[in-house]
Amino acid sequence: MALPAEKSYSNKVLGRNARMANGVASIGECMLELSGQTGPNWRMGFAGDTFNTLWALHALSPDRPATYVSAFGDDPFSREQIAFFAENGIGIGNSPVIAGARPGLYAITLTGAERAFTYWRSDAAARQLASDPATLAKSLENQALIYFSGITLAILDQAARRTLLSAVAVARNAGSLVAFDPNYRPRLWPSREAAQAEILEALAVADIALPTFPDEQMLFGDPTPRATAERLGKLTGEIVVKNGEQPALIALNGASQTVDAVHVAAPVDTTGAGDSFNGGYLAARVAGHAPAEAVRRAHKVAAAVVQVRGALAPFERLRAAFDS
Repeated sequence: MALPAEKSYSNKVLGRNARMANGVASIGECMLELSGQTGPNWRMGFAGDTFNTLWALHALSPDRPATYVSAFGDDPFSREQIAFFAENGIGIGNSPVIAGARPGLYAITLTGAERAFTYWRSDAAARQLASDPATLAKSLENQALIYFSGITLAILDQAARRTLLSAVAVARNAGSLVAFDPNYRPRLWPSREAAQAEILEALAVADIALPTFPDEQMLFGDPTPRATAERLGKLTGEIVVKNGEQPALIALNGASQTVDAVHVAAPVDTTGAGDSFNGGYLAARVAGHAPAEAVRRAHKVAAAVVQVRGALAPFERLRAAFDS
């Protein structure tokens, strides 16, 4: 069944946000990214799943204050990271700066356009993003939209996850729209069962779920994207199931619709495509576009990202894709 005209659910949440501050916040870990290998030479940048989403969301919603909620070290790389955010109009709210801490690091290796990652992140500062409940709650106050992911959960210990989900729930009850991508990465979790339990708790405080079908198939054994949407529909109201180059499935108020992806004949680097899709979708939704139109725009944004190296495409390129 196709989606009905935009009424109940989405109008309710968008109307709710119209009465609030219009900022957007994303919670998680931004790492040092080594990419673009040419022999022994590497390019260093900054990226991470929830930051990649905020980057696209901010590019496409430049009038909305953007905040990256995390924890940072006091080393030169952390200072460079915070300065990079500021240069691009992204703040860090009340995120703690922790003496002696440092950011995580990952390197991208490519086979054609397909990527593989090597990580050094076990002692990253971001693991302490919920160490001060008061400052975390302050960073989430009066945000129109709050976004986080399964990776955000996975880097925290159990007590910190409880603190994070409680802070998100308080913000949601105060009027913030909450979006969540389960983004399952098995190596970050002690067990599949632990990931299932924590991700289900996160979905219970979300208004919008943005899962990727292969992740959900691996984590929950879903046979089809529709099965994923039906399962998640018991927990949250608006669902977009991403599936790579296959159509995305939207489920809303018991109805569903698919929207074809944008084919890229010669992708350069698929890093950050799904994250940027999320940013495009959320930017379109908070701008008032219907879900199907939001997915169409998000597909175009993802297609633009796979045509550049690294996870972050220039703002101008993202805007051109979104508006095309």
